[in-house]
Amino acid sequence: MEANRVLFITQEIEPYVPASEYTVLGRQLPQQIQECGREIRTFMPKWGNINERRNQLHEVIRLSGMNIIIDDTDHPLIIKVASIPSARMQVYFIDSDDYFHKRLAVGDEKVAEYPDNATRAIFYARGVLETVKKLRWVPDIIHCQGWIASIVPALIKKAYNEEPSFRDCKVIYSISKPELTLPLPQRFPNAITYRDCTAETLEGIGDQAIDLQKYAIKYADGVTIASKEGVDELVSFANEMGKPVLEYPGDKIDEYLPFFDKIWSEGKE
Repeated sequence: MEANRVLFITQEIEPYVPASEYTVLGRQLPQQIQECGREIRTFMPKWGNINERRNQLHEVIRLSGMNIIIDDTDHPLIIKVASIPSARMQVYFIDSDDYFHKRLAVGDEKVAEYPDNATRAIFYARGVLETVKKLRWVPDIIHCQGWIASIVPALIKKAYNEEPSFRDCKVIYSISKPELTLPLPQRFPNAITYRDCTAETLEGIGDQAIDLQKYAIKYADGVTIASKEGVDELVSFANEMGKPVLEYPGDKIDEYLPFFDKIWSEGKE
């Protein structure tokens, strides 16, 4: 069976932010999947260093305006969109005056790490999933890349599992070299609480920065490896959890689609 609709929830996409191992994958992988005849939707955060005028971002009014409540605080959700003409690919951006406006990915210009990064990940995950619902689009596979997308697997399995857009999908998390160093905030268990995604979903997960990715692995249906180095602890955790793992493919991104199809078809024959 083929995964005909793939949702990419990623951290970085070239050319919107400077090129890196992850930005290239964020751009090339969705493009290749689309060129293989599959339908895609792609999301990334609207980081503060993205030039909206140069990249022709514009707000999608019909998708914006929702308030997402995290730890008893309302956070307005803003959705923007832009296109990469050379790839014939559209990208949706999750924006927020509280979490993304004038703020970079991990820390400020002085490289001071933001203490609320884990909460930013919660907002990003909720924002993407609520937007996909509004689009009335049903993905077969959700591919999550980066720490910012680490909350998605648990939300899919525990909070959105009865939603028509997500109840039959499979979630794949892409392990990457840890970028965060600060421990998870003390109120993180309260902040993730939404429907049946509660503090209990953190059982077996610690409070260190790397545990954010372990939380993603715990609830993912499969795991890919986006970094060549610095991921041994995360790969070991995935193996301990019995997750199917696609070994680091390097620049051979054509290995991803067969893995997507394999994960999608499991239990459906």
